[in-house]
Formats: sequence, C-alpha cells, structure tokens
Amino acid sequence: MLGALIGDIVGSPYEWKNLKSKNFPLFRRSSCMTDDSVLTAAVASALLMEGWKVDLEQFKTDLVGELRRLGHHYLGFAFGPRFERWLLSDDPKPYNSYGNGSAARVSPVAWVAESLPECLALAKASAEVTHDHPDGIAGALAVAGAVYLARTGEDKETIRDHVTRYYRLDFTLDEIRKDYTQDTSCAGSVPQALEAFFEAEDFEDAIRGAISIGGDSDTIATITGGVAAAFYGVPKAIRAEAMRCIDGEVRNIYDRFAKEY
Repeated sequence: MLGALIGDIVGSPYEWKNLKSKNFPLFRRSSCMTDDSVLTAAVASALLMEGWKVDLEQFKTDLVGELRRLGHHYLGFAFGPRFERWLLSDDPKPYNSYGNGSAARVSPVAWVAESLPECLALAKASAEVTHDHPDGIAGALAVAGAVYLARTGEDKETIRDHVTRYYRLDFTLDEIRKDYTQDTSCAGSVPQALEAFFEAEDFEDAIRGAISIGGDSDTIATITGGVAAAFYGVPKAIRAEAMRCIDGEVRNIYDRFAKEY
C-alpha cells in the first residue's frame, strides 16, 4: 500500500505538467496525495473490516461504504467525473468503467490475500463496485496479481508471465516515451506502469521510469509503486519524506493497515 501512496505523491506535480525524463526532484513543495491515495485507503479500510473473510459480497458492500465515506471526506480532490457522479448518487451502481482507477486502488488486496486465487477474487470484487467493464476488471487483476507475486518472493519472469495473461508487453519505455500521451484507460496505462517496474533497478528507478513517460503520471506511478514496493521494499529516506505528505484519515487507515499486515 505504501508504495502506491508514494507513487501518487511523487507523481502529483507532473500529471498536468508531464516530463519526458527520469531526471526530476522526487519530492517538490507541491507534492501531495491525490484521489488515488484516497481510494487506495478506502480499499484498505474495507479490508480491515474483515467482511471479506466471510463473503465477497460483504466486502463489496463495505467497500462501497468506504469509497463513499472517504470520497465525501475528500470531496475537494479531483475525482474523475464518472466516479464523482457515483459518489454523489443516492443509489450508487457500477458504471461500466474501464478507467485505471480500479488498478490504482487495488494494491491492498494483495497484502491480505493468502493465495493468488484469493488475491484475484478480491481484486475482481474491488473493481466491480464501480469498474465492472471487463477492461476495468483486467487492470485490477493484473496489478493485484503482480503485487501478490512480488511480495511472496517470485521473480520478475514469473510476474511478467502473470501480467501477459492480460496485456501484451511488447514495448520499452524508451520506445514509447516520445509519443505517449494522456490515457486514463486500464488498457492504455496499466501495461506502461508495469513495464516501468519490469525495467527498474530499484524502487526509486521504477517511480522515475513511470513518471518519465508522461500521461496520467500520478496514477501510473501509483500502480508502479505498489508493485515495486512489494518487490524491492521502500528506502527509508523516501518513506520518511513521503510520510510527511500522508495525513488525515488516509494516514489513520495506513497506520492501521500497516500494523495489521
């Protein structure tokens, strides 16, 4: 979970001011949490309720409640327009989204799951409450599985085999960097985020690679960070700097989740 939050924070200044380089300040005065951190925390909070251990439908009910609770608490954040309409609806229903929000918020499920099948079942459920389009679900499955395999000690070849069940990884960051543009779909951003992890030498390099292609920088780095932290761990200096940006209810949930898992 922390890696996802760090990716979001580091990427936050660059979402609308894209870079095409890995050379940039990791933290700026304007670095902050965005909606990706809030919704990741909502997934973690629903998992802390333990309803998922009894029934996936109960997990989905708890998750809807936490997404809406935290969404209203952080209503000033720049949520996507379709999610915001869902948030403000009197009768929130899945809206067939294939956006990358399902993949950005999913990493906590990989830390509670005791097997890959359980991880994927939780990931699917976490997506379905809003992102019930097959592409939205695929993004969550690819990312959650990658985080689970990384945290359980599998190598990059095994993680890549999992990811390629959902996406073709037939490019390098150098090949796409010049022409890659804003794409908030799972299909158009999740493979790129995961490729940044596969090419990286360490956690920081993964985050820098994710941001270096431009596009939806904070969300791409959120996805990359979730996997990279599980694989490499997070350097103490980066952790300390990021923790200054994690506050309020998100910090409360993170502290509880980290203590538990």
